[in-house]
Amino acid sequence: MSTETSTPRDEQKQERSAAAHNKVMLTRRQFLLYSGSTAVAASTISISLFPGSAQAAQARVVSYPRKFIARLSELKDNVPVDFNYPDELANSSAMIVKMGGVQAGGGIGPKRDVVAFNYICTHQGGPLQGSYVAEGPHRILGQCPLHLSTYDLRRHGIVVSGQAYESLPQVLLELDGDDIYAVGMMGLIFGRHKNLLES
Repeated sequence: MSTETSTPRDEQKQERSAAAHNKVMLTRRQFLLYSGSTAVAASTISISLFPGSAQAAQARVVSYPRKFIARLSELKDNVPVDFNYPDELANSSAMIVKMGGVQAGGGIGPKRDVVAFNYICTHQGGPLQGSYVAEGPHRILGQCPLHLSTYDLRRHGIVVSGQAYESLPQVLLELDGDDIYAVGMMGLIFGRHKNLLES
């Protein structure tokens, strides 16, 4: 068994190495203090580089027309009724349906089962007329004849399957006694840069 003995020269070498090592290393406290002050300095510099660029934008309130669509008492379960909204221009075809007691997001009526949606697929504008399906608790619109997109009408028209990546635009409804009015849109109608176009 051999025992290693360290010489005074080796000890001095280790002390110098440790001192040099400590010059490079930071404690956690030092790191947090330095990084915090660096972040403040960077944000101050970036704000001062672009003077006047932060401005409050004016909100534009869009007023949709209030349009009579149907009478609640005349709607039959799972039979869609077609209409145009918000105008009579391209891609404004829509449907309203009473979903037979199946509650839906945005639904109106005593059972919250009356909803309305635009008929144009959000993927490439395929027509969805005649594709409403009520099976068990499911209420869907689709499949789109172009790329088989399907939408769940119980959950604000979200995409269930297919190539679409945006929900189907939902027509916002208002119930006034027995009369149902369309009062707005939730989502952008396919093929338009804004829902309300000048005729």
